[in-house]
Amino acid sequence: MLMKSAITSTYSPTGSRNFFLNLLKKSTTLSHLTQTHAQIILNDFQNDISTITKLTHRLFDLKAPSYARHLFLSIPNPDLFLFNVLIKGFSNAHSISLYTHLRKCTHLKPDNFTYAFAIASASTLSDENVGILLHQHAVVDGYGSDLFVGTAVVDFYLKNWRIDLARKVFDKMPVRDTVSWNSMISGLVRNCCFDDAVWVFERMLKDGGIPLDSTTVAAILPALAELQELTLGMEVQCLAIKLGFHSYVHVLTGFISLYSKCGDIEAAKLLFGEIRRPDLVSYNAMISGYTSNGESGCSVRLFKQLLGSGEKVNSSTIVGLIPVFHPFGYLSLTDCIHGFCVKSGILSQPSVSTALTTVYSRLNEIKSARLLFDESLEKTPASWNAMISGYTQNGLTEAAISLFQEMQRSKVSPNPVTVTSILSACAQLGALSLGKWVHSLVKSKNFESNIYVSTALIDMYAKCGGISEAREMFDLMVGKNVVTWNAMISGYGLHGQGQDALKLFSEMSHSGVTPNGVTFLSLLYACSHAGLVEEGEKIFQSMIHDYHYKPLSEHYACMVDILGRAGQLEKALTFIKEMPVEPGAAEWGALLGACVIHKDKKIARVASEKLFELDPESVGYYILLSNLYSVERNYRLAASVRQDVKKRKLAKTPGCTLIEIGETPHVFTSGDQSHPQASAIYAMLEKLIRKMKEAGFQTEIDTALHDVEEEEKELMINVHSEKLAIAFGLIATDPGTEIRIFKNLRVCVDCHTATKFISKITERVIVVRDANRFHHFKDGLCSCGDYW
Repeated sequence: MLMKSAITSTYSPTGSRNFFLNLLKKSTTLSHLTQTHAQIILNDFQNDISTITKLTHRLFDLKAPSYARHLFLSIPNPDLFLFNVLIKGFSNAHSISLYTHLRKCTHLKPDNFTYAFAIASASTLSDENVGILLHQHAVVDGYGSDLFVGTAVVDFYLKNWRIDLARKVFDKMPVRDTVSWNSMISGLVRNCCFDDAVWVFERMLKDGGIPLDSTTVAAILPALAELQELTLGMEVQCLAIKLGFHSYVHVLTGFISLYSKCGDIEAAKLLFGEIRRPDLVSYNAMISGYTSNGESGCSVRLFKQLLGSGEKVNSSTIVGLIPVFHPFGYLSLTDCIHGFCVKSGILSQPSVSTALTTVYSRLNEIKSARLLFDESLEKTPASWNAMISGYTQNGLTEAAISLFQEMQRSKVSPNPVTVTSILSACAQLGALSLGKWVHSLVKSKNFESNIYVSTALIDMYAKCGGISEAREMFDLMVGKNVVTWNAMISGYGLHGQGQDALKLFSEMSHSGVTPNGVTFLSLLYACSHAGLVEEGEKIFQSMIHDYHYKPLSEHYACMVDILGRAGQLEKALTFIKEMPVEPGAAEWGALLGACVIHKDKKIARVASEKLFELDPESVGYYILLSNLYSVERNYRLAASVRQDVKKRKLAKTPGCTLIEIGETPHVFTSGDQSHPQASAIYAMLEKLIRKMKEAGFQTEIDTALHDVEEEEKELMINVHSEKLAIAFGLIATDPGTEIRIFKNLRVCVDCHTATKFISKITERVIVVRDANRFHHFKDGLCSCGDYW
């Protein structure tokens, strides 16, 4: 009524278009707009393009797209400006329909705004080809070099993970303004290309002619946070102070996140205190900062303070509160947050259910994670990724692959995060055929330019036995980060190619990429499995003195392994005793393993006593000690150790072996009779054993159970899972074909010797991946040199 009285009191028959334009500008509710629209009709301005265009614009501002669409349909001859308002306003498939109608059914020609708005709308569609076609139309119509269109195209390609195309368009733009630079930086950050984002930001600074704004500063901060570049972040902070942006709430919020993610929570608190009236986004950043630094108590207190202020929390608040990064010990807190989300109705937000799925997975509460996932009404790519990743991280690789296949059937398009998770599952399982299929998907989606995807491909090929394919991928990559170098170095170590790993590390040093703890661990591992004692010692010393890296337990354990495998058991024991930190189960376990290899009961007793004290629930150490006694034919002590295992109710992980025939995986366990071709497999195995014995093979029965007859011991060992898998491989593949198998435990001495004989008898190359490394068998020899 207020609006109606305003109209009647101020309007006269001589009222003009400007009167209505001014009135539309002041309208703040949909009710105001409908009343104004009625007066527009009464005063015969319903076909006035300027007035209707302004009305349409305000309808979109007030979230009334259906009203805007009906209004547009009532206009007999809409002009290009009105079309552009509609195309921009819808920002979805309707925008593309309008663009098509404009081209095909009117005499109007699209301009640079039409293309910019239509291309922006194409970003919301699942089919990227629509945006690519629009880009082509813009180029043909002469707008390929337009700043406005170019910025929209860059943003479109970045939203579709087409980083390579975004870079090409950006680099060819004759003119770039602050908005285009900001689009490039923020898009690269969204695609997790943090190094590239920093490089573009530095280019922008060097350009000099382009002014930075507060959005530029806010856009680069997440990249610096992810890269842990606190020093560079402080320089950007100085720049923000100099340019007068530092006091802006959204910029201060960005710095709160930066300091939090870099571990300086005190600085983050100080910055939060500088904000006179923190908005919800600032509160969310501080809550998330506390949580990510393991200070969930402070996070919960600030959350309660926020609720007490009467502020309504949103999904970002809850996601920041969920202890995703430091979940252990916070299961009850997670359950409480889950309950709050159910009561407040915020659980329906995909980001919240995804974060809860992630934290439950990390807490090994995989059933709770899956229940949440199944009950989610809206499954976004992020929620699929969280569940697939959860399965992968918990070693449930088959479940991860099965869910990925379900995702494909659901027509949900995978993104680089999905691909990285599923490649990790393939690497764990040794599923090379699926890994290759995923690689073809990567090519079709043009994800190869994503550094994380390419690195995951290198890791997958290396762990599935394709070390040459891994190196080929590595050499094709233009930008490599430390994780990429680590994946390739680790791959060489896994295949026993220690010298290649050392050579690659030398290349890495010259490339300017700084090694990290994983690099040194991969190098020490490579030296261990290649018998490179002197080289391993040099790497260890260089890590401490040249790179000033403080060794972790894993590095010390690897050094013990290097010395122990080489038979230098006394030196390994001295190394443990002289460690600057208290040795743990990893170091003593490595020493015990070496004692079993070199049959040293004296040092084994020292190591096992320490292990049973440090980690009494780990069955593996008992098995190692029992095997050592069995080899020495001290069956009384071996039985005593096994009896102790039974008393403690400890269970040994059952051995199993996988072999892929075509694209079908076949899994065998020891003495397995369940395979459809079991009779043919056992017949082949019997034939092989007969030929092997003729060639001089003798079954290694020392580690078999001592309380059974010799014949029964031999029978037990002859039907180990890897022998069954190899026998099946021989009958299921063509002569001369390479056989690849994957064992979940360390290959036993007897199976290792048997596989050497089989490779010679059958003239086949047999590749075996066990829990430790790869073994390449050919002509009766193994690539490990019997050193594993």
